[in-house]
Amino acid sequence: MRSDGKRLRHADPMYTVAAHVMDKRTDSMNMITIDIPIEPIQSYINEKRKENVNISHMSVILTAFLHTLAEYPELNRFVVNSNIYARNEVAISMVVLKAGKTDNGTMAKLYLEPDDNIFEVENKIGEFIEKNRNTPEDNGTEKMIRLLLGIPGVLRIGVKLFKFLDKHGIMPKAVVDMSPFHNTLVISNLASIRTNHIYHHIYDFGTTSIMITMGNSREVAKRKGGEIVFEKCMPLGVVMDERICSGSYFAIAFRKMQHLLSNPSLLEEKPKEVKKDESL
Repeated sequence: MRSDGKRLRHADPMYTVAAHVMDKRTDSMNMITIDIPIEPIQSYINEKRKENVNISHMSVILTAFLHTLAEYPELNRFVVNSNIYARNEVAISMVVLKAGKTDNGTMAKLYLEPDDNIFEVENKIGEFIEKNRNTPEDNGTEKMIRLLLGIPGVLRIGVKLFKFLDKHGIMPKAVVDMSPFHNTLVISNLASIRTNHIYHHIYDFGTTSIMITMGNSREVAKRKGGEIVFEKCMPLGVVMDERICSGSYFAIAFRKMQHLLSNPSLLEEKPKEVKKDESL
């Protein structure tokens, strides 16, 4: 029995079959760009700054995703060995640049609660970055790397062993907790290094079902009042494992996320309800 999720035995038959037909995440990746208007987010951040409250773009995006997850729990599913699971935690993996370096980072995992508001998310991100930037050797990823590289010949055997254990749901919880590949979401702020958004692959190893990259802002043509206007937007490159839920479910969920990002003050409140996966 897996430590990070519960197998769904009543999932939609179509997706149960799809998990066998497309037995790798590289077979089942769907990709989309979501252009998020910057003005509402920046205005909110500026307003909070006047109140001596610092809010980052990353906190806004993550809290919007978290509140969307509270209403659409199927986003927190994953597929391993052609079986569909409901994850029992919210784990976010991201890269943190090491202190004093701009080209060397460590990938680590941040745990959030499904009902966290934006202030709680901001505090947790700040503590997470501080810890992993200044003492990266203490995080799970670095410990796993040292373990695999510490003994000659262990790397090849160790990786194969981890893959075998993960495939059969018997990976020790301590290893799952260390692994940045076992998560709800991987998010990367490429705009922070002045890079465009990309469609990053979701790993075959582990349990990643969604990847989001935040890219350089750009002007997007939109029709308003019969005219074409250009609106400054933050593009999100989103890659999804289509086996976890239907395309319409993804579409409705991300429309909810867009609504929240157009009204960031909504993120100050906790979700009214954290729904459970109906297939449990």
